[in-house]
Amino acid sequence: MPTLALIALLLLTGCNNATDSAERMPPQPISGDDICHVCGMFITEFEGPKGQAFMERHSDARKFCSTLEMFVFLQQPENQTQLRHAYVHDVGVTPWETPKDDAFIPAAEAWYVVGHDRRGSMGHTLAPFSSHERAEQFAEVHGGEIIAYDDIDLELLAQLGRHEGSGHAAHSMTQ
Repeated sequence: MPTLALIALLLLTGCNNATDSAERMPPQPISGDDICHVCGMFITEFEGPKGQAFMERHSDARKFCSTLEMFVFLQQPENQTQLRHAYVHDVGVTPWETPKDDAFIPAAEAWYVVGHDRRGSMGHTLAPFSSHERAEQFAEVHGGEIIAYDDIDLELLAQLGRHEGSGHAAHSMTQ
């Protein structure tokens, strides 16, 4: 009987390790053929930081043409519980115009500037940074407010969408 218990424990441990390693999938390259999971546009045809999310029971990333598109998708109740992890481009180390695949960072660890004057594929987007200092430097030049991952919710995203094109989303959010 102890042998069966040991085998069962090893099988469960093996399953848990497989799940853990799947949960830490590295970011996937974005190719010219990749389309946004939300809007269906070709991702590389647009400027600005992109995002990708790994969901439960899927080995491939859901890829997005902008961080705004990704967060709108992730904030939907049916997706919140399915998210394993997500990545965003660190625009502190990659060009805004053509973000590079080696600049992806975990979305949950990034600082975001909202209400700045730069635009992505869908207009206003959240500008992610791996360091608070680089986010501050960006905000000094381009305006905006620095927020953390946990501050991103549907209300904020709706406010950003309503202020599309104004460049003053952060100012309006604080009034």
